Amino acid sequence: MTKSPLPAPGDLCQPEPRRAGPRGEHIIDAPADDDELQQVHAWLAAQPIAVLLRTAVDDAVRYVLDGARTWRFDLTSDKVDSDERSSVGTKLQYHVIDHLKLLKEPPLDTTIAGIPVEIKGTIGKTWMIPREGQCEITLMVQIDAGRHQFRTLLMRTHRAWLTGGEGNRDGKRSPRADAVKQYAIEVVPWSDLPPEPLRNLSPAQLLEVFGPYGLRRRLIALFGYLPEKVIPRSSIETVGAGLKDPTRRAREAKPHVMKEHGLVVLVGTWHVELDAAAQLGHDLSNGAWVAVPPAKLESHGFKPDVFIR
Repeated sequence: MTKSPLPAPGDLCQPEPRRAGPRGEHIIDAPADDDELQQVHAWLAAQPIAVLLRTAVDDAVRYVLDGARTWRFDLTSDKVDSDERSSVGTKLQYHVIDHLKLLKEPPLDTTIAGIPVEIKGTIGKTWMIPREGQCEITLMVQIDAGRHQFRTLLMRTHRAWLTGGEGNRDGKRSPRADAVKQYAIEVVPWSDLPPEPLRNLSPAQLLEVFGPYGLRRRLIALFGYLPEKVIPRSSIETVGAGLKDPTRRAREAKPHVMKEHGLVVLVGTWHVELDAAAQLGHDLSNGAWVAVPPAKLESHGFKPDVFIR
């Protein structure tokens, strides 16, 4: 089947009827000539947008995985069903609004610089645009769960640039790939999400870390298998899913990690350990953890025994 030619700037576009009332036929502007699109893009570019959206995406993924109750840490796992994966896009909308300090308000999802903006996330290859979003400005976030990456685009999703046919049962349509390639503005290129160190464990190591042992024993194994890898607090909570205060068990594991693996465990809860880790090149903000060789601490003037308690 031959794909119809892609309408270009200067061509006419007619959106479909929508609840908010009709939007008239209009001429398609090139992105560079679309004043509202450029205003929204300028507002986004003035923020530390890559950092904010990276955190928003990570929070949305972790919210759906709910590792502290389910032991899950990977969206590609067969323990995550398709409906849950799809819900990431819905949750993402709220996390983006929160991290960008916007408001959830009509007529779309939010407003930026006084301009209505739709926010759409996907873990697939395209986005689903509702009728209300046709010919409006859309912030489009794409998550590649397998590669643990995301990207963000900004586009006026003209009806003429959306797929034809009947759409899905809700009347939603997807932007054509050729339209995205030609007319979407890159806000954040493909970028890594915050590391999830549990993804680095081999199947055999996972069996031990999530095995039928006491939590302290499993955490000793975790630190031993991941030397010099920053382990977020959320990963500790995932390993200790359903148990009370797993971080206390992690603190209790510190002398045993030194004894069994020759590693000093540092935690960002304590300023002296946070500072020591920073000098070794590890960011332990938000209560993260890392196990390091004592020789590296000594080379920076620290006494390892101080941190083993």
